[in-house]
Amino acid sequence: MANITLISGSTLGSAEYVAEHLAEQLEAADVSTQTLHGPQLSELPLSGIWLVITSTHGAGDLPDNIQPLYDEIASQHPDLSQVRYGAIGIGSREYDTFCGAIEKFDALLIACGAQRIGDMLRINVLDHEIPEDPAEVWLGSWKNLLVDL
Repeated sequence: MANITLISGSTLGSAEYVAEHLAEQLEAADVSTQTLHGPQLSELPLSGIWLVITSTHGAGDLPDNIQPLYDEIASQHPDLSQVRYGAIGIGSREYDTFCGAIEKFDALLIACGAQRIGDMLRINVLDHEIPEDPAEVWLGSWKNLLVDL
């Protein structure tokens, strides 16, 4: 199975914890990973598999540590047609903009030619005190989709 680059955007750390937990799960399954918290575009491979995990804050806003990456991709519009990715959002259903950050990121990646693998996971923190738990369950199914890549 290919190398997976995990990209997290986090305000209070929950997306970082999820990324690190999923990286451990992938490594245990003999998948090599690289985990980047709020990276710059120059740090990312423009091919291969990404797993984007971001929380939402404010009115559907991206966390401060991943906003620069989003802005960079939006302004440069790189060719991401060789990128396949998974998407995990963390937020609260109390807000109309539940998981708005991952939805924005998802739309931007698609606009640049990237192709999402499987369904997006939206974790409601009101239902899951530990977001790593539903993310791990989702990862079990998502990994199976990677076999054909």
